[in-house]
Amino acid sequence: MTGPLDLPRVLIAAPASGHGKTTIASGLMAAMHASGHDVAPFKVGPDYIDPGYHRLATGRPGRNLDPVMCGEDRIAPLLAHGAEGTRVSVIEGVMGLFDGRLNTEGFGSSAHVAHLTRSPIVLTVDVSHTSRTVAAWVHGLATFDPDLHVAGVVLNKAATVRHADEAVRAVESTGIPVFGVLPRDEAIHVPSRHLGLVPVGERAEADVAMSRLAEQIRAEVDVAAIAAVAAAAEPLDTTPWDPHAEMVPVRGRPRVAVAGGRAFTFRYAELSELLEAAGCQVVEFDPLTDPALPDDIAGLYMGGGFPEVHAIDLAANTTMVDDLSRRIGEGLPTVAECAGMLYLAESLDGHAMVGAVPASAQMGPHLTLGYRDVVSPVDTLLTSAGDHVTGHEFHRTVMTPGYAGTGAWRHGGAGHGFSLAPTGPPSVHASYMHTHWAGHPMMAQNFAAACARWLEEGGM
Repeated sequence: MTGPLDLPRVLIAAPASGHGKTTIASGLMAAMHASGHDVAPFKVGPDYIDPGYHRLATGRPGRNLDPVMCGEDRIAPLLAHGAEGTRVSVIEGVMGLFDGRLNTEGFGSSAHVAHLTRSPIVLTVDVSHTSRTVAAWVHGLATFDPDLHVAGVVLNKAATVRHADEAVRAVESTGIPVFGVLPRDEAIHVPSRHLGLVPVGERAEADVAMSRLAEQIRAEVDVAAIAAVAAAAEPLDTTPWDPHAEMVPVRGRPRVAVAGGRAFTFRYAELSELLEAAGCQVVEFDPLTDPALPDDIAGLYMGGGFPEVHAIDLAANTTMVDDLSRRIGEGLPTVAECAGMLYLAESLDGHAMVGAVPASAQMGPHLTLGYRDVVSPVDTLLTSAGDHVTGHEFHRTVMTPGYAGTGAWRHGGAGHGFSLAPTGPPSVHASYMHTHWAGHPMMAQNFAAACARWLEEGGM
C-alpha cells in the first residue's frame, strides 16, 4: 500500500531522561490494549530494554525507530510496517525531546522522529521537585520548534492532590491541556542496574506490575483524549517497509539458530523478518537452559543481553558450551554482537566461556556508550571491504585484546572486534557493535548466503 496512510499515532516525550517515559508509554499501551485496541509499540533510538516492556504491554514486538542506524528515509516506512493490522501506534521517545546524536542539531532525537513521522507529541513531566515551574518547561518544549505539535501533558510523581492541582493550573495557563496526573508510587517503578532498566524477562512480577500500571493509567489519565490526539494525526505519505523487497531468497531454507532466554534478550524484530525473507528458517534457543544447539542448523546469531549477570549459569551449562565450541570451530556461520561476543570469548569475569573468540572479558568501571560509524576493513561474513555501517555500543565490559587481525570493523583508524576464519573463509563476526539490519540489509543477505553455502557443502 502506498501513502497517504491513515495511521493514528502519538509520541510520548519528556524534558529529559528519568521523567517516566517508559512508565507512561508502557502504561498507556497496556491500558489501550486492555480496552480492546491493537496497539503497535515503538521506541525512538537503539534501546532494547524498553521495547521488551512494550511487548509485555501490547502482545506485539516492540520496534525501534532510529534515523542514525537506519537512515531518515526508512523511519516512516518502518513505522507503517510495524503498525500494519493495528488501530493505534504509541512511540516512546528517547532522552529529552530535542536530545539526539551529539554535534548534529538533534539528529535521531524524539523531535526528529516526530518530524519524520508527522506525529503529535504528549509530554510526560516529573513534578516531584517542582510545581508551577513545570509550566515553563512545558511552554519551552512546546515553542522551541514551532513545527512540532505538543498536544498535551501527563504529569508524573505528584506528592499530594494540592501539589497536583498547583501544577495542573500552571500548565493549563499556557493553553496546553493536562491529560492526567500520576501520583508518586514506587509500586510501578521500573528497576534499573548498570546498563539502565532491568529487562522485562528478568522480572518475575512483570505481568502483575504491568496490569497494575494499566489500571492506574486508566484511573488517572484521560486515555480517550490521548487516543483522540493519535486519531487526529495527519495521514502519513509513505509505503510500509517490506523485508521481502530487500532480500533475494537463498536456496535450501537454511535454519538459523537465534539466541534467546533471559541472558540474550537484545535483538531487533526486523532481523528475523529479513532472514526469513532471505529464505532462512529462524529457530530460537536458550544458552542458559538448552543442552545443545538446535538440530540441523546452518547459522548462528548471538545478540545482546546480560551474560555478565548470568555468567555462572552459562558456564555451568557445559554441554551447550562444548557444542557451541565444536560447531563454531567447524566453520558454522556465526554472528555475535556485544553480549554474544562475551559469551563466545575464552572467559567472562573469570568464568570459562565458549572460547571461540580469542579474548577474555572483564566488567569495567566505565560505561561505553554511543553511535559508531565504522567501515569493513576486508570482506567478512557480513560485509564487503569498504562497506560503511553505523551501529551502537552500550557496555561496561572490556575485551582483552579488543580485536584480532584486521578486526571486524575499523573505527577511528583502529581495529574493533573479530572476523575469524576457523576453517577457510570468514565464518565468525564478533564485536561490541549492535547493528540494525533494516538499515543495512546487505548484512542479512550476506549472512543468509553464507548459511546456504554451509548447508550445500554439508556442514551440518
